[in-house]
Amino acid sequence: MRSPAPGEGARAFAPGRVNLIGEHTDYNGGLCLPFALELGVTVSARAIEGTRMSVSSLRYGEDHFEAARPERATGWRAYVRGICAGLGAAGYRVPPARVGIAGDLPPGAGLSSSAALEVSLALALLALGGTRAPEPVELARLCSRVETEWAGAETGLLDQLASLCGRRGAAVLIDFGSLELETVPLALEGWTLATIDSGSPRTLASSGYNARREECRRAAELLGVPSLIRARADELGRLPDPLRRRARHVLDENDRVRQAVSALRGRDHEAVAELINASHASLRDLFEVSTPALEDAVQQARAAGALGARLLGGGFGGSVLAIFPPGVELPRGAIEAVAGPGASVLEEGLGPG
Repeated sequence: MRSPAPGEGARAFAPGRVNLIGEHTDYNGGLCLPFALELGVTVSARAIEGTRMSVSSLRYGEDHFEAARPERATGWRAYVRGICAGLGAAGYRVPPARVGIAGDLPPGAGLSSSAALEVSLALALLALGGTRAPEPVELARLCSRVETEWAGAETGLLDQLASLCGRRGAAVLIDFGSLELETVPLALEGWTLATIDSGSPRTLASSGYNARREECRRAAELLGVPSLIRARADELGRLPDPLRRRARHVLDENDRVRQAVSALRGRDHEAVAELINASHASLRDLFEVSTPALEDAVQQARAAGALGARLLGGGFGGSVLAIFPPGVELPRGAIEAVAGPGASVLEEGLGPG
């Protein structure tokens, strides 16, 4: 590790993500099928003299803190300070820097803006210090710890791995039991995936997300399995409600991921749409993470011609994902969800600027 001279800089980008199918299966040891978006967060970092970080964003505001000893904060500052603290705790030197944050990923829309911020900031600071970034799983775990320890949301690794390992024109099948990754081409053949903001921002830490994780943990404990995905469907009747319904969603959603992979490989887009609809019904009725605003957005998408639509991400607000057949115009406010590349360092070793 070297100490960059004042004025030296680095720049990194990390995309948001859309999870095509497989919600709330990641922290239960199951399968997910996310893809990285072309939208994301770009972080630039330039070394400065002294011991403090100076962070600015047109969207968020400013923050200033000791690089080596960040104090607790709330909101977006928790993610920034948490990454600096997490890198330091992992043995990486965090050089004092002037950090700029920019991006086109809407916060609170369920597109994982927080993970994109964490990953891009970590990559930029590591590059600024001349340090090779850790392997994707290790870096994803570091960022996930920041979500839990600094922002109060006990997330899994889905968002960070999707951001780090995305491929243009493809989804990534992630097995959270083994952390094996497999690329699945998104050959849409004129079909369009799009996100529609429900108008209700999602804040994981203040939503029921942590409560759902605890319910899944309790269900697995009662069934005597290490993770809920290892449960047998014929044993779910032993669980009290609502744990039985939570477990049923997880097992059924895991099966839907497998079916979606087969449908994509077979270019059966109608089947993908049906699976998206079934996922939404399960998330609404069994996992109970929908809201009136999300239900309205789903119905609006279907009324506009979508053959499949469902709430996206952890639920409790945010966006919906919809799939439209060829020739159907996207409704106003919809954003086409195009599978883009994963996170990367855009520039490093930049001279004084």
